[in-house]
Amino acid sequence: MIDLRHPDRFVTRHLGPRPGDLPAMLEAVKAPSLDALIEQTVPESIRLQKCLNLPPARGEHEVLAYIRSVGEKNKIFRSLLGMGYADCITPPVIQRNILENPGWYTQYTPYQAEIAQGRLEALLNFQTMVSDLTALEVANASLLDEATAAAEAMHLMYEAKGGPDRNMLFVARDVHPQTLAVLRTRSEAIGVDLVVGDPLSFDFTTPIFGAVLQYPTTEGAVVDYRSFIVRSHEAGALVTLATDLLSLLLLMPPGELGADVAVGNSQRFGVPLGYGGPHAAFLATRSEHVRRLPGRIIGVSVDAQGKPALRMALQTREQHIRREKATSNICTAQALLAIIAGMYAVYHGPEGLRAIARRVHGAAVVLARGAERLGLRVRHARFFDTVVVEGTPEQLASWHERAHSASINLRPLDGAVAIALDELTDAEELDTLLQILAGQRPPFSANGLAEELSIDEQAPLTRTSEVLAHPIFHRYRSETELLRYMRRLEGRDLSLAFGMIPLGSCTMKLNATVQMMPITWPQWNKLHPFAPREQAQGYQEVFRQLEAMLAEVTGFAATSLQPNAGSQGEYAGLLVIRAYHRSRGQGHRDICLIPSSAHGTNPASAVMAGMKVVVIRCDDRGNIDLADLEANARHHKDQLAALMVTYPSTHGVFEEDIKAMCALVHEYGGQVYMDGANMNAQVGLCRPGDIGADVCHLNLHKTMAIPHGGGGPGMGPICVAAHLAPFLPGHPVVSVGGAQGIGPVSAAPWGSPSILLISWAYLLLLGAEGVTEATKVAILNANYIASRLEPHYPIFYKGKNGRVAHECILDMRHFKASAGVEVDDIAKRLMDYGFHAPTMSFPIPATMMVEPTESESKEELDRFIEAMIAIREEIRAIEEGKMPRENNPLKNAPHTAEVLTGPWDRPYSRELAAFPTRATRDRKFWPAVGRVNNAQGDRKLVCTCPPVEDYSRLRNLLEPLSGSPLPWFAHRDTERPC
Repeated sequence: MIDLRHPDRFVTRHLGPRPGDLPAMLEAVKAPSLDALIEQTVPESIRLQKCLNLPPARGEHEVLAYIRSVGEKNKIFRSLLGMGYADCITPPVIQRNILENPGWYTQYTPYQAEIAQGRLEALLNFQTMVSDLTALEVANASLLDEATAAAEAMHLMYEAKGGPDRNMLFVARDVHPQTLAVLRTRSEAIGVDLVVGDPLSFDFTTPIFGAVLQYPTTEGAVVDYRSFIVRSHEAGALVTLATDLLSLLLLMPPGELGADVAVGNSQRFGVPLGYGGPHAAFLATRSEHVRRLPGRIIGVSVDAQGKPALRMALQTREQHIRREKATSNICTAQALLAIIAGMYAVYHGPEGLRAIARRVHGAAVVLARGAERLGLRVRHARFFDTVVVEGTPEQLASWHERAHSASINLRPLDGAVAIALDELTDAEELDTLLQILAGQRPPFSANGLAEELSIDEQAPLTRTSEVLAHPIFHRYRSETELLRYMRRLEGRDLSLAFGMIPLGSCTMKLNATVQMMPITWPQWNKLHPFAPREQAQGYQEVFRQLEAMLAEVTGFAATSLQPNAGSQGEYAGLLVIRAYHRSRGQGHRDICLIPSSAHGTNPASAVMAGMKVVVIRCDDRGNIDLADLEANARHHKDQLAALMVTYPSTHGVFEEDIKAMCALVHEYGGQVYMDGANMNAQVGLCRPGDIGADVCHLNLHKTMAIPHGGGGPGMGPICVAAHLAPFLPGHPVVSVGGAQGIGPVSAAPWGSPSILLISWAYLLLLGAEGVTEATKVAILNANYIASRLEPHYPIFYKGKNGRVAHECILDMRHFKASAGVEVDDIAKRLMDYGFHAPTMSFPIPATMMVEPTESESKEELDRFIEAMIAIREEIRAIEEGKMPRENNPLKNAPHTAEVLTGPWDRPYSRELAAFPTRATRDRKFWPAVGRVNNAQGDRKLVCTCPPVEDYSRLRNLLEPLSGSPLPWFAHRDTERPC
C-alpha cells in the first residue's frame, strides 16, 4: 500500500523531546513507560476513558490553505462605523519587526526587569505618549479594551470618592453603547447605581461619586465639558473622559479640561482592527490617584551600578499580592499592542501624528460641507472625524443600500447615519460618500471642496499645548534608524527565541509560526467588530468550530469566547453562577470559597463579582483541607455561591479528592468554578466537566499557544455546563450569548477574535491524539526536572504516588539561614546562565515553581538542570565559608558586560561570573542592566520618559536614595530615552 499522505506531522515539531530521548527521561523518573507515568500521576477516578472527539490532525501546509479558504468567506467592506474603532496603517517596519517577530511576541510579563529592558522601554514610550496626549501625569502600560478601561475608571473613582452612601455614577447617554453596557455589568455586581443622562442638563441634585463622558461623543460631537467638570468637582465627584487619542492632537486634552481620568483605545495607532481585537486600551490619571491605578505601571529606577533602569512599579497594588483588596483583577493586559501603538508614535513623531489628525479631520470637514451643499442637515457643528447626516426614512434606506453596493458600512442612527473617517480615507472615498448621499455624481468634487475650505478650528477647544516633546518621538525618522532601535530593544529581552522560560503556572510553550501567520492576513484583520454578521462568515465558522472544540476538551455543553483575558474569564464565570442562582430565587447566595493556595486573581475576581471570600485551608501536603472545606460549606450552606478551585492545584499536583470536593459543594447548593490556569496538564487526560465542575475558563495564551506578548494579549473564554448556558454574556450591538445572558464583560462581542485563530490552528494541527500526547510530555518534562533536581532542591509537594503534574515547586527556604541567599538572588543568578527564572515565591514564599511545558527539548531541560545544580554548588561554597555571604556571584548577579570589563576586585573570577557553564560560552545572553533597585523606584516614582532638561532633576531625585553619585548621568548616553 502506498501512503500518499505527507509524512510530516506537526506534533513532532511541537514536542521538544525526541523519541530517542524518552528512555533516558523515563529512567530518570523511574517509570517503565510514559503511559505508566500518567497512570501514577492522574487519579484513576477522573481519567478520561475515551479519545477526545476532535477533527483529525492536519499538516502545516494543509492548515494554512484551509485557514485561507475560510478567510475568503469574510467580506472586507470599508467599515466607517466608528464607535472606538478605526482602520489604520500598520507601518511595515513595525509589522515585520514587532508584530510578526517571536523575539517580541514570545516574551513574558517583565517581572525580571534586568532581562526585560527592551519591552519596558517600549512600554514606557507608550505611557509617555498617553500621558502627553491626555495631559495627565500618569498612565498605565495598557488595559484590555476601552469599555473595561471605563469600568476600571469607575472602580478608581469609587475608591477615591464613593462609599455605601455615595454609590451613584453618572454616565453620559452618548458614550459608546458597548462602554455603557460593560459599565452596567460591572456596576451592578458591586452595588453601584448608574444615572444615565445629558451632562449639559444634569442638575447635580443626585449625589454622585464620579462621571463618565465620551469626548468626542459616540456620534462624533465635540462638546465643551469644562463647566460640567467644575460642577462635578464642587459636588465632590471625579470625572472620566473616554477619548480618542488621535483627536487629542487637535483638541484640548482631558487634563486641560479638568478631567481626573482619561480612558480609551489606542487601536488606531497602527493596530489592525482584527474584528474587535486585541487592542491596547489606556487609562491615565492625576498623580494623586497613582496607587489606585489598575494594571501595570512602568517606572524608572537605578541598578546596582547607579545606571538608570526600568521596572514594573508599585507591584504591591496588584491582585497577586493584595488579593481581594486589589485595585483590579487585571493580570494580563495588552503589552504587545501597546508596544506597537507606542512605536507608531515613535515612527510618526508629533508632526506626523498631527498631520494625520489634520488630514482625517479635514476629510470630515469636506464631507460635512459637501453634505450641506447637497441640502442635507449635518447634526453636529463641531466634530473630529465623524459626520452625522440626518435624513428621512427613505433617504436613510437608500444611503445604506448604495453604501452596501459600494462595499461601505455606515452606522445607522435614529433619523441619521454616522460616517466615521480614518487614516485610509482619501479624496476618492469622499467622492464615493458624497455620491451615496446625493444619489448621483454631485456637481463638485472632494478635491474641489478641499481647495475652498480650511481646517475648522474647534475653538475654544483647540489644543495649544506641546505634545510628545521627548527626543524618542523625534529621533527615528529613517527606517534604518527605527529598525536598529527596535532590534536594539529586542536584544535586551530574553524571549522564547533565545531559551526556555520555565515559569510555573504560565505555560510558556511553543507559539508556532504556522499558527501566527494568518493574524496579519487582511481577510482576518481588516474587519470592524460591528460589521454585519453576514460579512464575517469566515469568523463565524471559526467561532463555531472553536467553541465546539473547547467544549469537547473541557467536557462542557457551551462556550463563550468573549472574555479577553483569564481575569475576565474568571469574572464572567462567576457572574454566570450569580445569574443562575438569581434565576432560581437564590440571589442571596454570595459566599465564594477559595483555597489559600489560589492565585490572587481568584479572590479579586470574586469581590468584583459581588461575592464575599471565605478562605479554605490547605493541609501539610498542599491539598485542600477537605474537613475545612466541608465545615465552611456547611456553615455557609444558605449563602454558598461557589467554590473556586485550580486543577491541578497551584501546588502542582493532581488532588485525589477533587470529585468529592465538587460533590460536597453541590450538596450545599453551590457551583464549582474551575480555574483553567493549569489546563495544560488536563487536555486529553481528564475534563473539568467530568470531574464535577460547572464552569471553567481557559487561558488560551497558555494552554492553546497564544503568545504572551510581554504581558498580553491573552484570551480567557469560559465553558459551562448545560444549566449555565442560558446565562453566557451578551452584547448590546451584536447578538451573542444566552437567552438570559449577563451583560458583556468585553467591548467586542467575541473579545479579541484575530488571536482566536492561533488556538483554532493549534487544535487543527494537533488533533485529539496530538493534544493528548502534548499533555503527557508536559507531565514527563516536569517530572524529569523534579527527579533530576530533587537531590539538590527538595520538591515541596507531590501527589499520592510521588509524582508532580506539569510543574514542580523547588524549596529554597533554608538557604537564607545557611548562606544568606534569597530566592531573588537565585533568580538573578539564573540570568548569568541564560535563563529567565521560574515563578518566584508563588504559591509558597521562598520557592521556585518550574513549568517546562511539552515544547522544551531534553537538551534544553538538561541545560537548565545543569544551571540549577551549578548554582546549588555556588550556595554550598557560601555555606562552607569558601565564598563571602555578601560578596559572591549570587548577591552580585546579574553581571553585565560593563561590569565584567570594568575594575574587578571580587573574590571570584570574571569567567565564573559571566561564563559559568559551557553552554554560556557557546551562546551568551547579556543582561542590559545590573540588579534593579525596586524599592528606590517606588519611593520616587517616575513613570514617563523624563524630558531631556529634567535629567538633572531625576539625578537629584535618585542620588540621595542610592547613597552615592550616579555616574551614568555624568556621561549620559543620548540614545536612551530615560
